[in-house]
Amino acid sequence: MPFFRKVVVAVSGGVDSAVASLLLKNKGFNVQGVFMRNWDEVEEHGACSVTQDLKDAEWVCCKIGIPFHYVSFVKEYWIEVFSAFLEDYRSGQTPNPDILCNRVIKFASFYKYAVTTLKADAIATGHYACTSFGDYLQYHNPEKGCRLLKARDSFKDQTFFLSQVPQISLQNTMFPLGNLLKREVKSIAKKYGLDQIAEKKESTGICFIGLRNFKDFISEYVDPNPGNLVDIDSGKVVGSHSGIHHWTIGQRCKLSGIPKPYFVAKKDSKSHDIFVAVGTEHPSLYTQYVFVEAPHWIHSTPDELEEHGILECWFRFQHTKPLNKCCLVKISQQELLVHLSVPLRAITPGQYGVFYRGEECLGSARITHPGPSLRSLGMELSSFPSNDKNLIEHV
Repeated sequence: MPFFRKVVVAVSGGVDSAVASLLLKNKGFNVQGVFMRNWDEVEEHGACSVTQDLKDAEWVCCKIGIPFHYVSFVKEYWIEVFSAFLEDYRSGQTPNPDILCNRVIKFASFYKYAVTTLKADAIATGHYACTSFGDYLQYHNPEKGCRLLKARDSFKDQTFFLSQVPQISLQNTMFPLGNLLKREVKSIAKKYGLDQIAEKKESTGICFIGLRNFKDFISEYVDPNPGNLVDIDSGKVVGSHSGIHHWTIGQRCKLSGIPKPYFVAKKDSKSHDIFVAVGTEHPSLYTQYVFVEAPHWIHSTPDELEEHGILECWFRFQHTKPLNKCCLVKISQQELLVHLSVPLRAITPGQYGVFYRGEECLGSARITHPGPSLRSLGMELSSFPSNDKNLIEHV
């Protein structure tokens, strides 16, 4: 691998990026670590402190023996990720900032910084993913293009969150953990004296929210917009709310004095009414159809879709949920219909539908709205097998 000598690693202060850096150095690469600051906690009353992560990242680089750099993408994050996040919530959608952050910050702003400022030949991250170019770009062939592949660790696989990565960045990205299990990564960290990082609690959820209640956080940025909670079957008002941005599809509504458990089935961004249904498996919560925007295809537009307007593949819109066999139908250049083999619960506008075929993550598209619910079609969930062959339980 003589061409890729200088590799810049996105170090976060966690065990995954630490071990990725270590493995690269042990392979003989000229490795440098970069800690990205994407959120200004000074403006957030200490909600998302990066101080400890910064110290840990610098300590890791010192321990491994690689240069350490610090770069701020606060402005870029605010403009390209957080502003879009707020706009989605104002319109009643539920966005996924992690996917957008990877696309525009880690694999665009950070990639550009590494290549132009630090003169890197390639970048690397601690993501659990593989590519057709190999964990260390040993099969690098730009003419064939690079394909994003599932990680060996099916539980930790992060291709879902990488489903919008630009092709040019992917061609020059190493994923040293792609063929390792999480327990193996922690074992490597301990072997090389990185015990304090190996035992560090992993961060979960959205970084800029931190440990605060989500409703409290979003209320600082989105003005109240009250409306009614309406029973979707009877049409009766059963409660009220302070804004549709506080609620997401499928969420339980705890209503005072009403013993029946209600769940959010639909939101009306014009009237600000939220339609709720009794029971977690109410047919209004399920659909077999999903409308999405024009997808981002990581490698290229699949031939079947290009030539015939139809593609059979696998779908998921939540990272932890099973893959669902589907058929994509091209409606226009800007819209696709996803026909699911098994109905899914709580399809949420603003989220991403991610498409797979075999071991490959093909790409993803933003969900604009679900199709007709089982309720509107006069169907019940019980009419579908509970253990359907069209579901894959793991990535």
